Amino acid sequence: MFTATMIAKPGMLDPVLAGSIQSAWGGSELRWLSAAEAAEFDIPAMPDNRWDVWEELQKLSVDLVVQPTEGRKKSVLVADMDSTMIAQECIDELAAEAGIGDQVVEITARAMNGEIDFEDALKERVALLRGLKIAVIDTVLANRITLVPGGWALVQTMKANGGYAALVSGGFTDFTAHVAGELGFDENRANTLLHADGALTGAVGMPILGREAKITAVNEITARLGLAPADVIAVGDGANDLGMLHLAGTGVAAHAKPSVQAECDVRINHGDLTALLYLQGYQKSDFTE
Repeated sequence: MFTATMIAKPGMLDPVLAGSIQSAWGGSELRWLSAAEAAEFDIPAMPDNRWDVWEELQKLSVDLVVQPTEGRKKSVLVADMDSTMIAQECIDELAAEAGIGDQVVEITARAMNGEIDFEDALKERVALLRGLKIAVIDTVLANRITLVPGGWALVQTMKANGGYAALVSGGFTDFTAHVAGELGFDENRANTLLHADGALTGAVGMPILGREAKITAVNEITARLGLAPADVIAVGDGANDLGMLHLAGTGVAAHAKPSVQAECDVRINHGDLTALLYLQGYQKSDFTE
C-alpha cells in the first residue's frame, strides 16, 4: 500500500484539484490533514505517471509525495541547518560582515550544487575569514539569521510523540548550538571555527563534518537509540546532504538545489517544514506549536 500526499502553502490546495488526483489514481477516500493545505489518500501501487503528475502539480505550487504507507511515521529527525532549518548559509553571512560576501557566496553555491568538493570549499572559505573578530558571530546571529517557518512545530511535534531530533550541519557549532536551543533539538553536530586572541584563525577544526560525517551521525544516533536508519526522516538541501538523505528511511530534499532534487524521491518545494509532519500522516491539529 502507498500513500499519496499533496501539500501547498496554507489556503492554496484546491479541493477540486486534490479530488481529481485521488479519483484519477483510484485512491481511497481523501483525508484532509489541514484544510486547503494538505491532503492524502491511499493507493495499492505506485502510479506509473507519478513524475508526470508531480511536474504538473509543481506548476500549480503543489508538492506531491508518494511513499509506502507502512513505517512512514518516524522516530528520529536528522536535519541540516543552513538553508534548511535557517534561511541563510551562516558562512555567507559571516563573509558579508567581513566585506567578502560575493566571493564566498560563489564558492558556497558551487559546493552545495556538488560542483566542487565540500571539504576543500569549506577550508577555502574559512581561510578568507582569517582575522574576523569572533564577536561578529553574535552580530550575525542577532541580525542576519532567521528560522525557516515550520521548524519549531516539526521538532516539537516529533518530540511530543516520543521522537528524537538532531541538528547535523556542515556549518559551525557557534550557530548550531544557538539554533538547536531555539528549536529544541536534542543534540547538534557541526564544524568548529578555530580562533585565538578574539579573532578567527582562518582554520577549521578537524576532521571536517561533511557528507560522510552526516552518514556517520545517522548511524551513530540510531544505534545509540536502539533504532535503524529506516526509522529516520532526514531533511537537507545540498549535495553534502545526499548521503544521509539516501540512508534515511525518508530523505526529504527541502527547497533543495536542482542537482539534489534529481536524486531524491521526496521533494518539498512549496510547503514549509511542517510538510515533514504531513508526510508522516500528522494532522494540523496534532501539531505542537
